[in-house]
Amino acid sequence: MKLFSEDIVERAAAACNVGDISHATIGEMVLVSQWLQKETGIPFVRMDQGSPSLPQNRYGIEAEKAALDRGEGAAYPAADGIPEVKQAASKFMKAFMDIDISPRACIPTVGSVMGSFSAFIACTQRTPGKDKVLFIDPGFPIMKSQLRVLGIEWKEFDIFPFRGESLRDELERQLSSGDVAVITYSSPNNPAWICLEESELEIIGSLATKYDAIVLEDQAYFCMDSRRDLSHPYKAPFAPTVARYTDNYIITTSSSKIFSYAGQRIALTCISDDLFDRRYPALDQRYHNTGVFGPTLVAAIMYMITSGCTASAQFGYARMMELACEGKINFVEDTKAYAERAEKMKRIFCNNGFNIVYDRDVTQEIGDGFFFTLGYGGLTGEQLLKELVYYGISSISLGTTGSRQKGVRACTSRITDDVFPLLEERVKAFNEDHKQKRD
Repeated sequence: MKLFSEDIVERAAAACNVGDISHATIGEMVLVSQWLQKETGIPFVRMDQGSPSLPQNRYGIEAEKAALDRGEGAAYPAADGIPEVKQAASKFMKAFMDIDISPRACIPTVGSVMGSFSAFIACTQRTPGKDKVLFIDPGFPIMKSQLRVLGIEWKEFDIFPFRGESLRDELERQLSSGDVAVITYSSPNNPAWICLEESELEIIGSLATKYDAIVLEDQAYFCMDSRRDLSHPYKAPFAPTVARYTDNYIITTSSSKIFSYAGQRIALTCISDDLFDRRYPALDQRYHNTGVFGPTLVAAIMYMITSGCTASAQFGYARMMELACEGKINFVEDTKAYAERAEKMKRIFCNNGFNIVYDRDVTQEIGDGFFFTLGYGGLTGEQLLKELVYYGISSISLGTTGSRQKGVRACTSRITDDVFPLLEERVKAFNEDHKQKRD
């Protein structure tokens, strides 16, 4: 039985200036669910926004407080980051990915969104005629919103039918025009939680080198693939990365999920040393500098966006990374709660007629983590999103992420232990009302 009528959902959408709820963005779904909850007093099961729900890492807090007490907040930090965070970042990438990036090429940013925004600018301006971005979808919708702001064109394809060796042919097809400046993806993936395997990363890396495209690898969920223990610094297994297969890479990673430090908006953009030092006449001509990629990215682009990151947040981030490299904190273990929630949530949904849409990587089933994807019978993602709202469950359609599959994204971050009984009750009610149509 529905909790919300079509009429009140339509009123909620109108009140929140949402034209069509079936195509709502993450932010729009947040507004609609909050409006309905406030107006009716009926709590929503929130699977929409990926906001961390675990306690902040206390070592970061202590380091920030100490930095402020020392007076670090009284002076502007260097635009490319304080030495402590740059050195810790270089060690961190070595400890958990087994890749070598010098401290000078590790740049703190105000969230990884700033890192991708800046990288899109620099990468599409470096070579005349190479000005498009290629998305290996599904992906983080905000990135395409960034390109709309910047006026940058993009290409896209859903990786669902192109896993493994078949990825090579599709990438060749997309890159052969010669106009792609950037290839981007997330792994572990938002929204599907698929993880690119080493064979796929090798394909991407080799073709990025062949076609002179820069790979922007989004590692927001760094080491959060629950199928392998990636928690031991300087010991295999290491987190998979395209950096092993090309020098044409930029990696963005963040403190938001792995250290539950989202409110401080502190992240990293780590650039291969080879790319950092590369000279581009087009950048020289535009910015009237030497045209060297790294310094141009930092001084001519990033500085124009935020003038650098908050000093105390950098000290906090540096301390957390240092302790992780020393094995004194285990951020992988700290985030396992999301995987445990995903396992329980999947069981509830799958026991009530739902299916996992992106259910496999090349050689194994996907793991459990921050996100997963859900389908139900023949419903499109847009139809399923809207139907779930009537039962007090919010999500986003896979169509907003570049996916061509039918379904929605489910986020585990807000599904704490006290929410599970409510979730199960509503999913059962949904299935009872829809199972005849499904069958």
